Amino acid sequence: MASRAHHADVGGAFAGSMGLCREIYQEGFRIPPVKIMRSGVIEKDILALLLNNVRTPEEREGDLGAQIAACHTGAERLRELCARYGVDRARRAAKDLLEYSEELMRAFLLHVPPGKYRAQDFLDNDGITDKPVKIAVTVSVSGQVGAWPERSRRDPAKTLGVWGRVSDPAKTGRRPVGTLVAVDFTGSDPQVAGSVNAVEAITYSACFYVFRCLLAEDVPATAGLMRAIRVIAPEGTIVNARPPAAVAGGNVETSQRIVDVLLRALSHAIPDRIPAAASGTMNNLTIGGVDPRTGKPFAYYETIAGGMGARPTKPGVSGVHTHMTNSLNTPAEALEYSYPLRVRQYSLRPASCGTGKHHGGDGIVREIEVLTDCEVTLLSERRVLAPWGLNGGSDGSSGKTTVIRNSGSEETMPGKFSTRLRRGERIRIESPGGGGWGAAE
Repeated sequence: MASRAHHADVGGAFAGSMGLCREIYQEGFRIPPVKIMRSGVIEKDILALLLNNVRTPEEREGDLGAQIAACHTGAERLRELCARYGVDRARRAAKDLLEYSEELMRAFLLHVPPGKYRAQDFLDNDGITDKPVKIAVTVSVSGQVGAWPERSRRDPAKTLGVWGRVSDPAKTGRRPVGTLVAVDFTGSDPQVAGSVNAVEAITYSACFYVFRCLLAEDVPATAGLMRAIRVIAPEGTIVNARPPAAVAGGNVETSQRIVDVLLRALSHAIPDRIPAAASGTMNNLTIGGVDPRTGKPFAYYETIAGGMGARPTKPGVSGVHTHMTNSLNTPAEALEYSYPLRVRQYSLRPASCGTGKHHGGDGIVREIEVLTDCEVTLLSERRVLAPWGLNGGSDGSSGKTTVIRNSGSEETMPGKFSTRLRRGERIRIESPGGGGWGAAE
């Protein structure tokens, strides 16, 4: 069993552990594989070591306890499953699930026209310099079925409908082998000084996400989906950085651009399946300081949604997290109750969408006032290069961030920065809108 969670602070140079760092040692407390429990008992020395390296130890202890409880519950459920059905049957079921996912993906890929499809997109910068960072991809589709066994009596290409519904996968026979699609990021820029480097696992996950989304069914998210897909991410590049590169932004920002560039490449192959670019950023906002109500440090981390890209058959949705964000908004009431912060504005951003036959979604305006002196950090994208439209649709609006000082002055900020806000000062984030799809009629 495994439990993966996002903690609001794991130490490091900046509150919220999401700042402009140049190496991974600045980004947070690094934990190798160690046992936090032995024979059902917490290892107090390990726990103390962790909690003494974060700003909000009570929160972290609660979250770690929740993760341990989740693993315990999962282990108990697995034991119950094996006790009820037997270990052998449980193993066979797991194997069948992997092969079922693989069959769905292979049948879909056989409907993608063979060929090589290329695209490139850019991160605005790495936060250290102003130079754009290129991500390039070549998607090679072979169109080859692979080695199907003789006992499979039917054409695997006909196993599924046009976009993938299995009528009786149990009769398909032993699964095929071989790669149908290669996703090659050769040509992407070398790893950078800032914290937007992605590790190989992030790049692989972004590819997994894109191809799973292309299936029309709610397909099981298993490793079987990627058996027919090969991902090539050259070491030492922005999509497969080597230590000690800073990588916090690779998960939350670069993953978004990997999705964008892969979708853009696939739009040449299956244009009726691919949407325009979404906002393309999580707008990672972290605020830290000392809460005057308790006298204790606090660390707050939120992400801010934007506009969805328009789709081939309908508009994009406004004010929504899309693609690799995996997060939701923080309600204003919960935010103000828990932290010395006040939400001054929370609304859709009018006319921020790309236009066309189908409009993209609008972004969001989120303005927060700090009620104590704070360190504020933003890690965001699409401030320079706007979300692109597709098939004749126009681009969405790029994002904008403003700091409103107590003097009344307004300061436009870059997409990646850290600054001190005094009590009563505000930060206003206007997130990007989604690109439009199709030429306006």
